[in-house]
Amino acid sequence: MIIRKAKLDDIDAISQLITTLVIKHILPTCSEDGGQLILNSMAPSCIAGYLAAGYEYHVAELNGEIIAVVGMKENTHLYHLFVADGQQGKGLSRTLWEQAKSVCLEQGNPGKFTVNSALNAVDVYLKFGFVPVSGVREKCGVKDMPMELIYAES
Repeated sequence: MIIRKAKLDDIDAISQLITTLVIKHILPTCSEDGGQLILNSMAPSCIAGYLAAGYEYHVAELNGEIIAVVGMKENTHLYHLFVADGQQGKGLSRTLWEQAKSVCLEQGNPGKFTVNSALNAVDVYLKFGFVPVSGVREKCGVKDMPMELIYAES
């Protein structure tokens, strides 16, 4: 397995991976309109737009297949973190998060990170050290939990 910076050639595979996981794990917590909104935001054209806007994406690749992705917005906001179902529970989300965090810190992030966690992922982010900054919120039919992490090297 390799972890590398995402390329434009990866857009379709990233979109497909994220969309599959969103349908299974996130849509059940959304309204119909919210589900459509979130699915639309995972389309290849949107992923391309995120890359063009400077979002930093890294992928994990196994035997030529993208099995996980992490995306950071503005060097501070964990925007996407998805691991294929068959690869979950192996520490891959932590590995990708550590990669993304390291890149952000190298690029000048002073140590504050945010994430709007899907409800099914809150426990993962708690294990990374994120803490809720409010309760569950619902916006446009999509439920999430805003969280933040203040990182201090030990």
